[in-house]
Amino acid sequence: MILQIFAKAPEEGKVKTRLIPKLGEKVATEVHKQLVKHCLQQFSGLFTIQLWCAPSLSHPFFQACQTEFDISLHNQQGADLGERMAYALNSSSPAVLIGTDCPSLKPQIIHDAFSALQDNQVVLAPAEDGGYVLIGMQQVQPILFTNIPWGTSQVLTKTRERLHNLGLRWKELPTQWDVDYPEDVERWNNWNQEKFN
Repeated sequence: MILQIFAKAPEEGKVKTRLIPKLGEKVATEVHKQLVKHCLQQFSGLFTIQLWCAPSLSHPFFQACQTEFDISLHNQQGADLGERMAYALNSSSPAVLIGTDCPSLKPQIIHDAFSALQDNQVVLAPAEDGGYVLIGMQQVQPILFTNIPWGTSQVLTKTRERLHNLGLRWKELPTQWDVDYPEDVERWNNWNQEKFN
């Protein structure tokens, strides 16, 4: 099974934009890079990893990640997040897809996601903000990714409705938190300090 990770190139002003008003573009970009590296450090060597890159896998940051972590690089393709996710998941079945901004995801949760796919068609890890930080599928179901209000608190609710209407078997893993706002960065910093104390 394949672990797919979505990541944006660390271009100032284009990543972690909700952090910019308080922390500035440079710090927001640095936080983004740290999150990507943390994610790859956690999972490389344990899973077969595909890093799905936007806007292009030719960015030097992605090239450096490929060398450091021995992962394959792929270009995200699609008009919106839903299309890009469906495209990636359709390329490898079964697969589990995550982003890079959820430092609370642990290797055990990824193992649990793969295990869940043996008995379920879909697996999700909800996010505290009403979205989800992980989705896995035996086979891609494009309807789960169309006309979803991405970036809102309705993502998980709408996805559950679709799963129910399609009659699909799914499992939900423990709820996670992700880094979107300045207080999340503070939470991550505190979490890192606790980990090493």
